Amino acid sequence: MAVAKVKVTKKEIITKPAVKEVPKAETAPKTSGLSLTVFGLDGKAAGSITLPKEIFGQPINKTLIAHAVRVYQTNMGTHTAHTKTRGEVNGGGAKPWRQKGTGNARAGSRRSPIWVGGGRVFAPRFRDVKMSLPTKMKHAALVSALSAKAKDHEIKIVSGFEKATSKTKVIAQMVKNLELSGTTLIVIPAKNENLKLATRNIQNIKTDIATNLNALSVLTYKNLVLSKEAVEKIK
Repeated sequence: MAVAKVKVTKKEIITKPAVKEVPKAETAPKTSGLSLTVFGLDGKAAGSITLPKEIFGQPINKTLIAHAVRVYQTNMGTHTAHTKTRGEVNGGGAKPWRQKGTGNARAGSRRSPIWVGGGRVFAPRFRDVKMSLPTKMKHAALVSALSAKAKDHEIKIVSGFEKATSKTKVIAQMVKNLELSGTTLIVIPAKNENLKLATRNIQNIKTDIATNLNALSVLTYKNLVLSKEAVEKIK
């Protein structure tokens, strides 16, 4: 009886060992970058807070920020310097001396800018320069500035400012524990006289209330320290 020959290939001879499926390791949930630790005045962690994305997590509009900063800086200038031109100083009218025969240079008025007591050329004049910025642009510029601070990890959340005394050493120790180097702006929801007294002798630190925040004040300081209540106020 004829036996049929079966052709066996090498691929069929070599069998792959069974591979056990290794369970994937559980990864920590990804954070949005807006979850920050809340510190106490002693610099120790006292909880956590998630900053609102609509304020601290928006795209940064650098053009709008630059425009807002220009408006704020322009409005800060007073432009009160005012000097008189030759048409405003006293004296003059009559020609000082006759045109020829005296040996002096020709002169037509004592109010000439080249005379002592004369008018000024290209004199600085008082100017009432004020630039306006629409409210929506103000808010958008502030949101962009706060989002930039959050992106650069330059925001700290601190609780307990309402319990602060007027002692400078308490705030100085907080700055040391939080490792705040450079200029710092502390933002609180309302005026706090004790905190104002405690920070006035510390260099490069200023205290302000949340309603006064704008794009210029946020970007002027390297570090932004917000109280938990100030975050709610900013909303």
